[in-house]
Amino acid sequence: MKATFPKAIITLSAFILLLGLAETASAQYRRNWRYRSATTKAQVDRVINRVEAQLDHFVGEYNRSLDRSRLDGTGREDWLNKRARDLESATDELRRDFDRRDSWGENRDEVRRCLNIATDIDKSMRSMRLGAATESNWARLRVELNALADIYSMPRIGSAKYR
Repeated sequence: MKATFPKAIITLSAFILLLGLAETASAQYRRNWRYRSATTKAQVDRVINRVEAQLDHFVGEYNRSLDRSRLDGTGREDWLNKRARDLESATDELRRDFDRRDSWGENRDEVRRCLNIATDIDKSMRSMRLGAATESNWARLRVELNALADIYSMPRIGSAKYR
């Protein structure tokens, strides 16, 4: 009899703990779903505007930094500059399609393309020292791109999903 009482207490405690964890997970899901579903097209438009503005600051500085780096004149420098231009093109395409469509949720493919390209750039930014201005511009651009990823419920820059 003495052995069954502690087992019953342990079982009851485990059951209560599981209920608490399930409620926490459910509340997080509901909060995240409300955030996404409550997002308006105007709010997404503002994030895309910030991405475009930060991208303009970043690309020029990135090119200058690569010209001053040990990669200057190499195929790797050309590839990295091309990826920055690819990100500009992908963002321009996102803007065009976003403006043309009624629902902001229809732009997942364009957002995914931007995040794929940004992940390539992020890898280079993490492996090289390109100066404070370039790194600061990238950090601000990355924040805005990750905000876009959050809105579209996609993995953030650097995720294994984009490799």
